[in-house]
Amino acid sequence: MEFFLDTADVEEIREIAAWGILDGVTTNPSLIKKSGRDFKTVVAEIAEICDGPISAEVTAMDTAGMLEQGRALKADLPDNVIIKIPCTPEGLAATKVLNSEGIDTNVTLVFSASQALMAAKAGATYVSPFIGRIDDTGADGMTLIAEIMETWSNYDIITTKVLAASIRHPTHVLACMQLGAHTVTMPTKIFRQLMSHPLTDKGLEGFMRDWAAVEAAGNA
Repeated sequence: MEFFLDTADVEEIREIAAWGILDGVTTNPSLIKKSGRDFKTVVAEIAEICDGPISAEVTAMDTAGMLEQGRALKADLPDNVIIKIPCTPEGLAATKVLNSEGIDTNVTLVFSASQALMAAKAGATYVSPFIGRIDDTGADGMTLIAEIMETWSNYDIITTKVLAASIRHPTHVLACMQLGAHTVTMPTKIFRQLMSHPLTDKGLEGFMRDWAAVEAAGNA
C-alpha cells in the first residue's frame, strides 16, 4: 500500500518524509489557501521533498479549462506532479485527453463505484473515493471501498489505483489495507496516530530505566 500525506504544509511533509515511508502527497485548493502561499511555489517545494506522485488540482470546471491548466502545471512543475481533476463529465473528458498525452491524473471527489469505474475507463491513474465525507452523511464510507475493490477484481485490465481519501482515523487506514486499496492519503495527525501505542511508550520507558540502572552500577 502507498501512504500519501494530505497537506500543503511543507514542514509537515518534511517531518513525515524523514520517516522514510512517504510515497506521495495530495493537495487541493483549500489546503493551499490555508497555507497562505503561492500555489505553484508550494507544489514545487513539495515535489522536491517527496519524489512520489504530487497531486496538483485544477480549478476550471470546463474541459478546455482543465486541459489548459493541467498542461500548464505539467510544463511548469517537476515531473512527479500529477493532475488532480474532479469527477464530472467534463473532468472525465479532460482525463481521457491527458492520459493520451502521457499525463498522469488523480480523479477526485468520487462517491460511488460507478463514478470510480467511469474514471478508470477514462484512463485515470488514481481515483479518490472520499470515505469520511460519506461517513458524515450517516452511511459507511468503507462500503464504497469494498464495492470498488470488488469491481476491480472482476477486470484484470483495470490499472487505475484506488486512493482512499478523507481519512478521519487510523481504523479507516487499517480497513482500507484489509480491503486491498492501493493507496491512502491522510493528514499528518493520522500518520502520528498510526505510530503511537501506549505499550511501545511503556516498553521504552522500561528499557531506558533498566539501562540507566546498568550504567549506574558500572560507574559505581
